[in-house]
Amino acid sequence: MDGLSTMTYAVDGRIARITLDRPQRGNGLTLQTPRDLAACVEEANLDPRVHVIALAGNGKGFCGGYDLEASAEKGMAGQPTVGPQGSPLDPVIQRENHDPSASWDPMVDYQMMSRNVRGFMSLFHSDKPVVCKVHGFCVAGGTDLALCSDLLVIEDTAKIGYPPARVWGVPTTALWVHRIGLEKAKRLMFTGDCLSGTEAVAWGLAIEAAPRAELDARFENLLGRISRMPINQLVMMKLMLNQSVYAQGLAQSQLLGTVFDGIARHTPEGFGFARRAAEAGFRQAVKDRDEPFGDAGPSTFKG
Repeated sequence: MDGLSTMTYAVDGRIARITLDRPQRGNGLTLQTPRDLAACVEEANLDPRVHVIALAGNGKGFCGGYDLEASAEKGMAGQPTVGPQGSPLDPVIQRENHDPSASWDPMVDYQMMSRNVRGFMSLFHSDKPVVCKVHGFCVAGGTDLALCSDLLVIEDTAKIGYPPARVWGVPTTALWVHRIGLEKAKRLMFTGDCLSGTEAVAWGLAIEAAPRAELDARFENLLGRISRMPINQLVMMKLMLNQSVYAQGLAQSQLLGTVFDGIARHTPEGFGFARRAAEAGFRQAVKDRDEPFGDAGPSTFKG
């Protein structure tokens, strides 16, 4: 596919391969990522050769969340808050520019973040199954990609979770309860703790965990088995199974999650986190956030 800037797309037999490709930034999410993603998913769905979609990441880890380092550290100084013809830009820019003493329009924030959610949810709504492979790390906004996929194969020592639950974020796709149940989701969202890949399988979040040396083989084996199924059977099975999640009120949860995500950045704690990032750098702010919980706060993670 032409025009992709955040990922690559290729068809290998019956498998469409979408690979996040910003390894120098931990495959950090940008405004373009969900748009590229939706285009790739649509391409795969319209291709009669494709039976299953494989989602993976290039580099040391799958995805470190939104790539906010530059905006958080520099406060997006001098950046406009509207684009051509007055269209709103990334709400991150508005958050970073926002004066706490001034008014803030949460619906501008919602308009932009809901578009990102629609891009991530292209995986969930895809006619054809999506299998995601996580290695290294999958944190913060990166979990939106993994949870919107149908099945997750993960490295046993990988780190997966949503640390911004501690400050400055709410998961916009709101799929944690639907994937692991209410009590387990509360355990993670009330602490911002992460799971290892092995724990993710035990908690029902991932379907398989394997050491890095065996991960690709396990991933390919599952893709191969799914790809043997007729496309029409796969489409029917996915449509039928997804109805249970729709019935549980996913749309309402996502609306709340997306609005609350903006609000989380405008609390006193949210402003304090942003100030710390501007003063000491985003990595240091994340480390400071996580240290009371005993986390290492590795600089790889953007969330």
